[in-house]
Amino acid sequence: MRTLVVVSAGLTVPSATRLLADRLAAAVSGQTEVTVEVVELRDLAGDIANNFVTGFASPRLADALETVTRADALIAVTPIFTASYSGLFKSFFDVPDQEALIGKPVLIAATGGTARHSLALEHALRPMFTYLRAVVVPTAVYAASQDWASAGDDDLAHRIARAAGELTELMEGRPPAGPAATETVIPFEQQLAALRRPPKES
Repeated sequence: MRTLVVVSAGLTVPSATRLLADRLAAAVSGQTEVTVEVVELRDLAGDIANNFVTGFASPRLADALETVTRADALIAVTPIFTASYSGLFKSFFDVPDQEALIGKPVLIAATGGTARHSLALEHALRPMFTYLRAVVVPTAVYAASQDWASAGDDDLAHRIARAAGELTELMEGRPPAGPAATETVIPFEQQLAALRRPPKES
């Protein structure tokens, strides 16, 4: 059973950000069998701030980071403020080890008050996850206020279905995530001794 982790940076209860995140997760679940886990960044705001000050993750933040690291795929959704992702969203993804998302399929999505902010997905979110060496699906999903208020949201539903299909295809194309590999650490003195050892005569 693969694990799909949803990271939602919505600030209110309820929030359009969480609504979009849930719809994307439901669309993926409708195409493949997954276990869905949700990380609500609103609940971790204080822990994230303290981590930057102290350098240590609280048990709750550590659990969230572990959840994201062992996920088979991610759905990452943020509200857009001043034409970019929220500070809370960016701060969370500054915390994990920079190798935590290598090769991991990620679906990026965002919400905002106007369609003018939709390009934030391409100039802010996609470059960030590309820098972290995640595999970002081609279709990013943006939902403006009018997408929810319109009589029908066929266009939004179509984008959600297409992005979910792309994420499902990527997720099914890689083996399920297992426990983190244990690195064997060779003491420095032993490494030096191996370098100094004369080669065996043939």
